[in-house]
Amino acid sequence: MNKIAVFVDVQNIYYTTRHTYGRQFNYRKLWNIIKNKGIIVTANAYAIQRNDDQQLKFQNALKHIGFNVKLKPYIQRSDGSAKGDWDVGITIDVMQAAPKVDTVILLSGDGDFDLLLQKIATDYSVKSEVYGVQALTANSLIESATHYHPIKEDLLL
Repeated sequence: MNKIAVFVDVQNIYYTTRHTYGRQFNYRKLWNIIKNKGIIVTANAYAIQRNDDQQLKFQNALKHIGFNVKLKPYIQRSDGSAKGDWDVGITIDVMQAAPKVDTVILLSGDGDFDLLLQKIATDYSVKSEVYGVQALTANSLIESATHYHPIKEDLLL
């Protein structure tokens, strides 16, 4: 049976689907698609902790679906910009999971993950699937994935 690890860059998916479609991503529908591909052994969703009611409700919904929600504090810089990047955390978790799974599924459009997908393919023969909004997904990430799934309206709420 195909062993699957799922990694969700929540901020990336939230902003790209909102920008492109004005709608939110349907995590439950995605879960149902993935569970039909094999056994989900790990499923992490990486989010920013803002401690507001909407965020807590969303995080609880992800947990109810089956995701382990990992939170990083929201940091507001003095210049007004914000920091909340999970790239290193996602990378570490993918590298730890890769020897134990057949497929890594990444939800992100961030081109920084292209080298990661190439590395797990080369070192562990792990297949990768990427879900991202096509217009906002780096070509290098699409090309590095074994399979690319553009997020379209059928995966939105």
